Amino acid sequence: MARRGTSCRIATMTRKVATHLLLLFAIVATIGCDQVTKRMATSSLAGTSGRSYLGGVVRVAYTENTGGFLGVGAELPPPVRTAIFTGATGLMLIGMIAIAIRERLQGLALLGATLFVAGGASNWIDRFANGRVVDFLNVGVGPVRTGIFNVADVALMGGGALLFVAEFRRQRRLRHNREME
Repeated sequence: MARRGTSCRIATMTRKVATHLLLLFAIVATIGCDQVTKRMATSSLAGTSGRSYLGGVVRVAYTENTGGFLGVGAELPPPVRTAIFTGATGLMLIGMIAIAIRERLQGLALLGATLFVAGGASNWIDRFANGRVVDFLNVGVGPVRTGIFNVADVALMGGGALLFVAEFRRQRRLRHNREME
């Protein structure tokens, strides 16, 4: 009987280690890809008019963003920008990590929180080191286009979407359980 309990504990530990390694990989891959692509954009796109691919659906052009999402806040005085986009963002990222641990997020919610924090951390690194973020991607058809963004922004949006889906599923499960009572 002791063997069965031991093998269950080992299987649980193995799953936890595998999950942690997968999340660590997601963090390193997100930050690594974002930083590498920003460096590539800086070296190959800065000072050019940019490039267009797939008939203009994908455009790449170098832009420095001193503000937040879509440049919001870029016109604020530098000390205010630093307080908001470096200080407050750093605290928010730490808060999200604390919430993920406290709530013991799992599955999609944990992956979503991980991608969100990794994307936010990569942009935070740029703001802390340079006071700005390099954006270079733009997608759209005709006049319908996104703002200019980077790989970290994709992780942020993807992570947010996964968190939304996970919460929607959780709420649906709770409703179903209440109906079954």
